[in-house]
Amino acid sequence: MGKAVWKPGTVLYPVPAVMVSCGTMEEKNIITVAWTGTINSDPAMTYISVRPGRHSYGLIEKTGEFVINLVTEQLAYACDWCGVKSGRDVDKFQEMRLTAQKGENVSAPIIRESPVNIECRVTQKIPLGTHCMFLAEVVSVSVSEEYLDSTGKFHLDAAKPICYSHGTYYGLGKKLGTFGYSVKKQTPEKPSRRRKKPNTARR
Repeated sequence: MGKAVWKPGTVLYPVPAVMVSCGTMEEKNIITVAWTGTINSDPAMTYISVRPGRHSYGLIEKTGEFVINLVTEQLAYACDWCGVKSGRDVDKFQEMRLTAQKGENVSAPIIRESPVNIECRVTQKIPLGTHCMFLAEVVSVSVSEEYLDSTGKFHLDAAKPICYSHGTYYGLGKKLGTFGYSVKKQTPEKPSRRRKKPNTARR
């Protein structure tokens, strides 16, 4: 099978579809970003990359804080709408009927309707070219209790999260396995307990 060679570009897809809330409860906004992810475990750290021309860029620079809110199928329309409208012109929370709730440890509001809210505090700003990367430490995480089972385990799959790939939003498909399933020892099959029927055929 042949390979088509493209010029260098950002083709690492799919990526999480997230809405980033920023500012304060008095001056708040929502920006959608494709460039985000985990960069460290302990301390928990993440990043977002934002174009300097975006309205939210100044808000994040001013407060040094933001919240990454995961997006579900139910929030897909709001996510897309917030990505094409500017907070300079509209109140995105009001227009999309989203609830701004005060964060636990940051001044930026969380989006209450999102199943996971990741509160972040900027530790470093790195100009890269078209975007500026905000490296941040995770200072608090809120999850919707409706997706917790009796043991306290969180089931994000029940919230129906979505991803983004080359301009299109997708729901997630079926589960293929859990981490480490490829090397997990298989349980040997138990021998059948059925008695073998005697051969009654005449010889």
